[in-house]
This record gives sequence, C-alpha cells and structure tokens, in this order.
Amino acid sequence: MKKLFAFLAVFGMLSIGASSVYAQGEEQSVAEETTTEQVTEQEAAAEEEVVEEDAAAEAAESEEPQGLHKQIKAKFIEGGAMFMSFVLLALIFGLAIVIERIIYLNLSTTNTKKLLQNVEEALNEGGVEAAKEVCRNTRGPVASIFYQGLDRFDEGIEVVEKSVVSYGSVQMGLLEKGLTWISLFIAIAPMLGFMGTVIGMIDAFDSIQAMGDVSATAVAGGIKVALITTVSGLIVAIILQVFYNYLVSKIDSIVNSMEDASITLMDILVKYNMKNK
Repeated sequence: MKKLFAFLAVFGMLSIGASSVYAQGEEQSVAEETTTEQVTEQEAAAEEEVVEEDAAAEAAESEEPQGLHKQIKAKFIEGGAMFMSFVLLALIFGLAIVIERIIYLNLSTTNTKKLLQNVEEALNEGGVEAAKEVCRNTRGPVASIFYQGLDRFDEGIEVVEKSVVSYGSVQMGLLEKGLTWISLFIAIAPMLGFMGTVIGMIDAFDSIQAMGDVSATAVAGGIKVALITTVSGLIVAIILQVFYNYLVSKIDSIVNSMEDASITLMDILVKYNMKNK
C-alpha cells in the first residue's frame, strides 16, 4: 500500500513537472510568434514608407518644370503631326533662305569710301587699267558696277553712265533674290495654322454630334489642337517677318551706298577725262 501511494506521488510530481514544461514551451512559442508578427509589421511599415517616399519623389519630379525643348516637343506632338510638320517645314526652309541671304549680303557690303579713294588714286597713277585691277580685287556689287563702267570708258561718259545704271539694276536683282520665297513662307505658316484650327474645330463638333451632348472633355482635344496649330503658325510667321525686315533694310542700305558711289565715280571719271584731253 505504501509502495502504491509512493508510486502515485511520484507520478503526480512528474505530471506536474511535464505540464509546467509544456506551459513554458507554449509561452515561448507565443512570444516568438508575437515577435515574428511585430517584425513583419515593422518590415511592412518600412516598405510602405519607401513606396510613399518614391511616390512623393516621382510627384515632385513631375511637378518640376521641363526644359524648353521638351515642352516644344510635347506641344508639337499634341498639335498633330500633319499640320505641325508643314509649319515646321515652312520655318526650316524660310530660315535656310534667311541664313543664305544674310551671308550673301554681308559679303556684298563694301567700304565704298575706301574703294572710291583707291580707284581715284589708281586712275591718276596708272590709268583706267589700274582702276579696273582695283575693282577686280575688291568683292561686292559696287566694285562690279565700277568695273563695268570703267570697261566702257573708251566709248564715252554717256555710255559709262548707262552701263553703270543697267548693271546696277542687275545687282539689285541679285541682292533681292530669295525675298519672295521668304514672304511666301511668312504667308503660308499662319494659313496652315488656321487650317489646323478649322480641322480641330470640325473634330470637336463631330465629337459633340456623336455623343449627342456637349461635354468639355470630348471637345477639349479638338480645340487644343486648333489653338496649338494656330499659335505655331503665328510664331513661325513672326520669326520670318523679323528676318525679312532685317534683310530689306540691309538691301536698302547697300543700294543707297551703291547709287551714291556710282554718282561719285561718274564725277571722278569726268574729271579724269577733262584732265587727259
């Protein structure tokens, strides 16, 4: 009996110990699970913060002002490839002619006072042939006119005068070459813009007709295309018009110098002719 009681006592103590060990194991498991969940939640929160920071950075970059060339490119695409391409071609061809005319007119500009002085000195020292050589070595329309007049000096002063006037008209035509094309592009560019405006408005009204109701979203695209093409055409026309007026003023300056120098040349030739008689 005592042995049975002792056995039961030992068994009870072992059961109590095992249950306490099992309870501690469960508590540790729960603690570990809780810790794991907290770590997971912290990692998720950190990832959300990173995503929010990236989104904020992207929003800040999108809000930053773009470069001028990017804005122009974006507006060109929004305006429609067809009409905007024609407007761009008008600008390219117009500027090409403008650049060529500017170079030509700058090369045609001559110091007429110095040229007249050299021609007069050459006439007094070496005669007509020496003056012609000075004109051959000088570039520009004024020197070419002088050469044509000196080349006919033997035929008389009246023939020289007619030759200078006739060849002066030829040189004026060469100076004004290409201006008609620039004026054409000045007129065409806004016309293309207005045509794009009309096409855009037609598309807008087609959208209204298809929907059966007036919607700002539906018509905004067509109206935007219309406005972009119009503005582009006007900008091209303004740029070319500024260069056109510059070229016209440059040509007028060269022509005035040419006419004044021709009159002075005739006076020099008359004096030289009177001296050699």
